[in-house]
Amino acid sequence: MFNLTEDQEMIQKMVREFAEERIAPTVLERDDKHIFDREIVDELGQMGLTGLYFPEEYCGAGADYLSYILAVEELSKVDDGIGITLSASVSLCANPIFEFGSEEQKEKYLTKLASGESLGAFGLTEPGAGTDAAGQQTVAVLENDHYVINGSKIFITNGSEAEINVVFAITDKAKGTKGITAFIVEKGMEGFSFGKKEHKLGIHTSITTELIFQDVKVPVENRLGAEGEGFKIALKTLDGGRIGVAAQALGIAQAALDHAIKYSKERVQFGKPICKNQAIGFKLADMATKIEAARMLVYKAAVYKQEGKPYSKEAAMAKMFASDVAMEVTTEAIQIYGGYGYSEEYPVARLFRNAKITQIYEGTNEAQRIVISGALLR
Repeated sequence: MFNLTEDQEMIQKMVREFAEERIAPTVLERDDKHIFDREIVDELGQMGLTGLYFPEEYCGAGADYLSYILAVEELSKVDDGIGITLSASVSLCANPIFEFGSEEQKEKYLTKLASGESLGAFGLTEPGAGTDAAGQQTVAVLENDHYVINGSKIFITNGSEAEINVVFAITDKAKGTKGITAFIVEKGMEGFSFGKKEHKLGIHTSITTELIFQDVKVPVENRLGAEGEGFKIALKTLDGGRIGVAAQALGIAQAALDHAIKYSKERVQFGKPICKNQAIGFKLADMATKIEAARMLVYKAAVYKQEGKPYSKEAAMAKMFASDVAMEVTTEAIQIYGGYGYSEEYPVARLFRNAKITQIYEGTNEAQRIVISGALLR
């Protein structure tokens, strides 16, 4: 179903080589010490990965969406913290500006994000508004030619490192979800600061922080879309973000399988490599089959978005299935490694820790089932 074009294969190969040569040598140290390496992230921009599918007029590469998803997958095989850093900046910040922004906003902000000059973040989640994104408490009040924003956001990927943020706030509480508005907030605006840096179970090479807004004055021209369109923008943005997370999960699962195959060929027990044991061989067969099924769902969702088709259900399916597969495959990979798999000296332990978050962010898998069933029963 998916025969990659020469250009897609070229991008895939380029990112794979970059990940193996530039990122892999330091991933264990960075993971152990919780290091966010901005230098590596900036190199993604220099390679054109931050603007892969955006038009050249906005400093993009003019490629297609599947090429971008292939890039996230390849990065995530080696360091999914870097993979989600790219996905959050592109899918959650640059993309809504591309789809909903004015020409002036695209020229001012999208060009910086697509070129890699700036990193992006997406400020939606709050202490009382996780899966229930409608429960926003951050408020934006219009005063003459600007809005004054007060509130906070938590668990924000790229957080304190992002120069450009798409942030959501209530402009009319009486209207419920139709009273939520989106804004472009720049790092350095007076009153905009960063709170707690999260100490996470996994994805240690990605930075996650709290955003704090204390009387932050945001110009009217930084409003993204019309007043009250914020919730619609958030949901549409999350649809695309789920494909990015699905690609991250796919990369994690494939890496775990690759490591498990290699180890099973090298580990000798009872006079033969453990891969010769049917119990191990069957595990590997099941892992590979589930990964291929996940890959088809992920690529299909990417192609649907690429072709302008409705893709909300497909994105939810891809994210839900690929993340569940990532957890299953990394669990089995540890089992194949045995006691060594429980040691942080081996990569499967890190992959196992990192896989879990893919079942949670961009909407929990329970929320994905709501999206899917809703589409089926519409």
